[in-house]
Amino acid sequence: MDNGQRASDNAEGSADLVLHMIGNAHLDPVWLWRWQEGYAEIKATFRSALDRMKEFPEFVFTCAGAAYYRWVEENAPEMFAELRQRVAEGRWVIVGGWWIQPDCNLPSGESFARHALYSQRYFRERFGVMAKVGYNVDSFGHHGMLPQLLKQSGMEYYVFMRPEQHEKAMESNLFWWESKDGSRVLAYRIPLGYTTRPNDGVTEKIEALGKTMEEQGTDQMCFYGVGNHGGGPTIANLLDIRAAREKWGQEAIQLSSPNAYFERVMQKGGEHALRLPVVQDDLQHHASGCYSAHSETKASNREAEHRLLTAEKWSTMAHHMLKLPYRNERFQEAWESVMFNQFHDIMGGCSIKEAYQDARESYGHALYIAAASMNAAMQKISWSIGTMRPGIVSLTRDKDRTLWEQNDLGVPFVVFNPHSWEVTTPVQIPQQMKGVTDEAEVPQQIQRVRASRTNGGDKYDTLFLAKVPAMGYRVYWIYREQAKFEEVREAAPELSVTPTSLENRFIRLDIESHTGYIKRLADKRTGVDVLSGKGAVPVVIDEYDCDTWAHGKWSFRDELGRFADAKISVVEEGPVRGCLRVTSRYGGSVLRQDFMLHKDSADIQVKVKLDWQERHKMLKLSFPVHVEQPTATYEIPYGTIERPVNGEEEAGQQWLDISGTSPASGCKIGLALLNNGKYAFDVKDSELRMTVARGAIFADHYGQRDELCEFMDQGVQEFAYALVPHEGSWQDAGVVRKAYELGVPLSYVIETYHEGNLPQRYCGIRIESEHVVATAFKKAEEADGYILRCYETDGRPAAGAIEVPMLGRKWTAAFGPCEIKTFLIPYDPKLDIAETNLLEL
Repeated sequence: MDNGQRASDNAEGSADLVLHMIGNAHLDPVWLWRWQEGYAEIKATFRSALDRMKEFPEFVFTCAGAAYYRWVEENAPEMFAELRQRVAEGRWVIVGGWWIQPDCNLPSGESFARHALYSQRYFRERFGVMAKVGYNVDSFGHHGMLPQLLKQSGMEYYVFMRPEQHEKAMESNLFWWESKDGSRVLAYRIPLGYTTRPNDGVTEKIEALGKTMEEQGTDQMCFYGVGNHGGGPTIANLLDIRAAREKWGQEAIQLSSPNAYFERVMQKGGEHALRLPVVQDDLQHHASGCYSAHSETKASNREAEHRLLTAEKWSTMAHHMLKLPYRNERFQEAWESVMFNQFHDIMGGCSIKEAYQDARESYGHALYIAAASMNAAMQKISWSIGTMRPGIVSLTRDKDRTLWEQNDLGVPFVVFNPHSWEVTTPVQIPQQMKGVTDEAEVPQQIQRVRASRTNGGDKYDTLFLAKVPAMGYRVYWIYREQAKFEEVREAAPELSVTPTSLENRFIRLDIESHTGYIKRLADKRTGVDVLSGKGAVPVVIDEYDCDTWAHGKWSFRDELGRFADAKISVVEEGPVRGCLRVTSRYGGSVLRQDFMLHKDSADIQVKVKLDWQERHKMLKLSFPVHVEQPTATYEIPYGTIERPVNGEEEAGQQWLDISGTSPASGCKIGLALLNNGKYAFDVKDSELRMTVARGAIFADHYGQRDELCEFMDQGVQEFAYALVPHEGSWQDAGVVRKAYELGVPLSYVIETYHEGNLPQRYCGIRIESEHVVATAFKKAEEADGYILRCYETDGRPAAGAIEVPMLGRKWTAAFGPCEIKTFLIPYDPKLDIAETNLLEL
């Protein structure tokens, strides 16, 4: 900053630029320490910031993270009262509006909604304000649907630091960021870091940012304060700033906040705002190894997100129909555990080993709350279904030690579907049965499959295809002795299984006997081979030169070898499903893949069990798709994005699709890869790879490695994926719905005979548009009503009726591409359904 020039410009009013000094203390509650240490550090940092306010009347402090405020409120109420006073004065500025600063790629869309719902409402209740500025200064990348999520959470602005200029070049630190639905927020990328180190001055940062202001023609923010382990602005920092203001002018350098910065930018308005660049993209890349590090935490996150949403749906239904108490506070408690574990250093897999024991406990807490709530609701519903049959007088267990069946009348088996569309899928009954019928006594094909138990001769279960209404249930009747399936007319086999192949009328899968790779995946509907080479190839990648984050690494292509030496066996062969088990090896590691095909589907589902014993190595599964001019589409939270097919590691959610032109037919075809707990992928030309495991060192930032280092992902992990070959686009193939079905299988309750007011088949929702999905159905936080959240999945406008029969409600709604809509449905049927935001305000 040129002293004379800046003073002259300010005096003449020709350059009305201000450097905003942002006092902050980046607080990692977990990283190279556990949460208990983070808890203590947050209290000490808050105390230090309050002390600075007494010593420096001009000092303003900025802080995010509702969880931190909750900790102080609970453990240091006197300090919390002082803090509230400073917020009221405007000297302590609340930003962020989320529970913590999460990883901004890996949580689901609904998780981001819950961060805002619980945090913004907490800030409003405790302080009378809500955050205006989204604030994730240390997160490792930011998915492209965040502008819509921010806008619907009451935040018009966004502050971040990563990716930095060397990772993603942009012409201005200040820009408009726009998501696919058209939502736009004003965003600022922090230059020169969000912290200062102890004993470091801030003068050099002030001088450098003075030059940036004049180069870019906009106000800039200069962040100062000791961070990561907390600490915040020091006395030395504030004395330096006083000296700088004396030197360059009180107006030119102001102790400020992100709120004040954006307010000043917007006050200039008009032509100034119009000149700012517009970014319509993800903000990537930084630390691409964090998309896959520590598989267990990532799998637990996906499972907890899905289970909580499912539990809320059934609890809402049981509450409305049967008066089962709905406990908002318990669900919030569970979501708080999940949200805390989404902190970027926990979910990113780059914390110390001990932190993951804590994360395991916290996820377990959330998963148990969800499981208990879901079970209570489903059993309340199933117990209220009329299942009494003629001739039954009372319950007695004379016939079987595990089932209440009498007189060969069957036992009700209630199957629940939490999805907002009808689902047909194999369901496994944990008993050996001889017959299954639906509620109209129509016999169903069944198949004996191996159970998980080995209890004498009782080691088999029963498989059948269930077809269950949307967000509803259906009663099937299961028979221990009555062979109902014999009443099904026998036809030509619809499913063929050989020692190396699976085939039905849609698809044929061939496995290469000595390697265990897919040799051929033939789509009989289009007459083309889906793969251009061997598929499901387990490729081992060298990552010895990576730290845990994989800083500076954009792709992982240094191949060391491949799993091989395969053993293939037929595990299931029957009229409903076929299954081939492929077991292969590499070094000390064993990979078991169960390839499954059922009679009515072209999709291949794969259950995987991996015993990973490799260090400094990464495992990927490779699928070369037989298309030209490939396009790669990734699911991101509440949306999708197309990315270059350049081999770079990318973050994704439940699915990734490669589509293009078939060289054989000239038609548009593609292959979607679905998963139930992985988040890292890459596409090089038309080859799709999913990252499965990383043998990285815990919290290794290119440290001094020795024989005592401990490695993550060692041992056994299990997950599932699916292959969906299709003609046309991924939208035509219903990929979004299929991915949800893989991640959230149907649930069941084995019932008995009883009277009840509920029917044996029930549909809970009807959505006319096939590309609108309902993700959340819950009791409202405050209002007398229910919340239904939907979003458009295919990136194109949608319109149609939405009906919730149990509420007696039906309305029409129009969605823009990738638009999220939240509906408040009042208890009082005379009151109109209203669209609200993610905060339910």
